[in-house]
Amino acid sequence: MKEKILNKATDMFLTLGFKSVTMDDLANEMGISKKTIYAHFENKTKLVEASTLGVSEAISLGIDHICSLHKNPIEELYEIKKFAMKHLKDEKASPQYQLQKYYPRIHKTLRKKWFSTMQSCIVQNLNRGISMGIYRDSLNINFISRIYFTGVTSIKDHTFFPEDEFPKSQLMDDYLEYHLRGIITPQGLNILNKIIHSNNQ
Repeated sequence: MKEKILNKATDMFLTLGFKSVTMDDLANEMGISKKTIYAHFENKTKLVEASTLGVSEAISLGIDHICSLHKNPIEELYEIKKFAMKHLKDEKASPQYQLQKYYPRIHKTLRKKWFSTMQSCIVQNLNRGISMGIYRDSLNINFISRIYFTGVTSIKDHTFFPEDEFPKSQLMDDYLEYHLRGIITPQGLNILNKIIHSNNQ
């Protein structure tokens, strides 16, 4: 039952938002009593924590798997983006924004985990891209990897990128293109243009 509660809660949190979903909503959706939920999770904060860590671990494993395939580094970044967006349901309810605002401690812990996962992957991605001649060899890898992570997380701030003006999926594509155009060589540009053309068809 604990697993079922966690799965349903995660689905609702990502679809409707961490703040928006109440324990009553979850109980009604599952056709169980709140008492049953509290038997497994002491309070909503504990449920949110378990939910976010579960999603984070699933995404981290997925990203590690994508990186282990050693695809073309430019294609790899697009694969990671697709995978993350799929698992976060395109962030229709801006769960990260609500998490940061209403559960700052959990958000801080999650951000550290995300940074650790992404830093390792992006550093490998940059090194491989440079060795293949599709990224410029003059790049400051430590700087680029950190600025990439900062950008990916910052564009989710609705204060600066309101959903009605910047649909999440398009925003991620725009940021990825922006990032890549700053680091690729002419050879890399050919690959990027093919991917963009393919995605627009």
